[in-house]
Amino acid sequence: MSEDIELDYNDLIQEAQKRAYRFLMRDVLKLVAELGDAPGEHHFFIEFLTGAPGVSIPDHLKEQYPERMTIVLQHQFENLTVTDDEVGVTLWFKGKEARLEIPFDAVTQFADPSAQFGVNFDVSGPENDEDGPADQPEAASEPNGKKEAADSDDDTAKQEGADIVSLDSFRKK
Repeated sequence: MSEDIELDYNDLIQEAQKRAYRFLMRDVLKLVAELGDAPGEHHFFIEFLTGAPGVSIPDHLKEQYPERMTIVLQHQFENLTVTDDEVGVTLWFKGKEARLEIPFDAVTQFADPSAQFGVNFDVSGPENDEDGPADQPEAASEPNGKKEAADSDDDTAKQEGADIVSLDSFRKK
């Protein structure tokens, strides 16, 4: 029976890298939660599948972004919680407070433009439409009315495994 099994080291390496990048994302967010704010100029773009198992977002956001959504964590978030499996955060959208709970397995992209770091995760599931553009929030704002826009460039290539992505997809145009 063991004669029929082939070890595909390329696939094994890709899976190991994907897990390592997810652990890195989790550890960075845990540090931010401990500090209470993103240090220095660091800020984070997190794109996720809104319909993935375990994702909890308000209905009005799910209606507006039925497939994907990108949130920005900079100076305008509260109650950041990080477990081994998910991140939770309170944000404001058009002045309305919203609590989001996002399993790390639902995250499709994570970037810190200030460090010129970004990673793209291949996420399997019914919500992962490779041909369609990602839905993006118009803005997340805190109660004082400041807005933090999350713009996207549809040219970001979706690739297998965890790959570094171009930060151009997160820059305002």
